[in-house]
Order: sequence, then C-alpha cells, then structure tokens
Amino acid sequence: MVLDKKVFVTGAAGFIGFHLIKKLSSLGYKVVGYDNLNDYYDVNLKKSRLAILQDEDSFEFIQGDLTDGAAINDLFKNHSIEFVVNLAAQAGVRYSLTNPHAYLESNLHGFLNILEACRHNQVKHLVYASSSSVYGANKKMPFSVHQNVDHPLSLYAASKKSNELMAHTYSALYNLPTTGLRFFTVYGPYGRPDMALFIFTKAILEGKPIDIYNYGKMKRDFTYVDDIVEGITRLIPTVPTPNEHWTGLNPDPASSFAPYRIFNIGNNQPVQLMDFVEAIEEKLGMKAVKNLLPLQDGDVPETYADVEALIKAVGFKPATSIKDGIDKFIDWYKNYYKIK
Repeated sequence: MVLDKKVFVTGAAGFIGFHLIKKLSSLGYKVVGYDNLNDYYDVNLKKSRLAILQDEDSFEFIQGDLTDGAAINDLFKNHSIEFVVNLAAQAGVRYSLTNPHAYLESNLHGFLNILEACRHNQVKHLVYASSSSVYGANKKMPFSVHQNVDHPLSLYAASKKSNELMAHTYSALYNLPTTGLRFFTVYGPYGRPDMALFIFTKAILEGKPIDIYNYGKMKRDFTYVDDIVEGITRLIPTVPTPNEHWTGLNPDPASSFAPYRIFNIGNNQPVQLMDFVEAIEEKLGMKAVKNLLPLQDGDVPETYADVEALIKAVGFKPATSIKDGIDKFIDWYKNYYKIK
C-alpha cells in the first residue's frame, strides 16, 4: 500500500479520471480531484461518477476550471500535492472542427496553468494525457513513440502535440519530470456518450441507424479503460530521468536530455470497425442498421499502438479482449439506463 501520497487528478468527473481515482484510492493514495463539470456531454453522467467517488474517504473533490491560474496555484499550495495526473481537456476530434476556440482555452491555457503550478510547488511528477491522434498523417504501423509526429490532422491533435512540447520545455528549463501518455480509443463502463461504443449501443437498442465512416474500413486500437488505468497507476511513481544516451544529432522524440518521457497506452491489437459493430450486435442480440459514409475530415483510417516502451518501463501490456470489454460496457449501459 502507498502511504499518504497525495495525487491531484484533473478531469476527476470524466471517464478515465473516475476509473483512475477508484484505483488510486484502493492503493492508498490520497486524491484531490478537480473538474469544471462542463456540459460538453451529459452532466448527470459526470455527477453519477462523482457520487460513487464521494464514498472514498481518501478522495476530496473541488469544482473549478483549469483556466483559473490563481485558483490552481492556491490549491497546490494548500494541499501539498506530490503527483499530478492531468486528464482534463476539451476532447473530441470532430468537435474541434466546429468549436476550435474551446481547445485553445482548455488544452493550452489550462495546461500552462498546471505546468506553472507544478513548477512552483515542487511536484515530483506530472503525468498528462496526450492522444494517439498526434500521429496524424503517419502511415508506418504500429505507431511508435520514437516516430516524428509533426503532421496532425485536427486541432485537437495539434493541441495534444502542443502539450507534449510545453511539457518538454518545463522539463528542460525547470527540471520538472513529465510523462505524456498517448491513449488509444479508450472504452468501457461509464464511457463518454460521444464515443463510438456508446453511440452504437444506444442507436441499436433504439432501432436507429448508425453512421459507419470510411465505409467500414476503419481500424482502431480499442483499449479497455482498466488497462489505461493500470498503465497510469504504474507510471505515476515511475519518475522519468534524463536519457544519458540522448543526442541532438539524432534526437529520440520519446525521451530527452531532460526528465521527460512519452508512452503509448494501447491494446496493440487493431480491430476493424465492422468487427467491432458485430461484437456489439452479438452481445445485444440485435442487428444494426448501417449508414455507410466516407472518411470524415480530421479522422485517420487506422490506429495501432507499439507499446514496447511501456512494457520495458513498467512491465505491463494492455490485454483486455474486445469481446470482454464490450460485454462489460453493455452490461453497465443496460443497468445504468434500466434497460431489460
């Protein structure tokens, strides 16, 4: 058990934040959660997650916004934060096409406030959410953290790449240990309503058609939320150190002369979108009405995570099968929405 280690988790009422805090509490961490409870999706779902977390004696929730730098700094000073996991962000590739300004406020301004608070309050390690979307136009599979990622295809992806650059700057200037985590299509119970599994399940149960982009020829490295949380939990105490072999003549994007690391957390098993839909249909015992459409702007046709760096660092590889993960999500969905 971990004794009296205090972790600050942003996006505490969010999908991943909720599951992470449950795990950290079970390990003996004290957790301060922070969330603005915005209405990007159903606030009642966020409140349901929080209601469960409030039963944890080691959890304290504070409502606030990452763009309030003074409030963030005061919070750090008053709570003796040792570790930070920044999961709060304006999410969604497609939403970024129509609401670009939301991404700069939350994902850049908000992240800068976190970096400043970490810098001025002797935080031991900042772990933050990046995204598989940073790979953008890359075609070489599987996606490796050692690849260059300078060709994003959405503003959301660009904001996450920017987070990695900002974190490196603070690691280099102020010796702040930072670890960026590129998540690959996370799914599971209490998942976001704007994600494919939630949208498909709801539509199929209601007898409505589902939109299948790129005519079903998409592949995604769907990663079950418990695997994401296990990776984060193992990495929190794994404080990065400078890579003594790093050289500016042949720079490795995944590490640095500074205490900075990047990891993929993905299932390492890409699944064709049609197979994903079939697994949902099988669990529900219902067929989907499919509306086949071209690839959307900002989307990539395939994601596939190379997780060798993660395995080497913490001895863990995500392994939950699509069938098991989908079954658990649908069981939760039917129970939560009282569907027989």
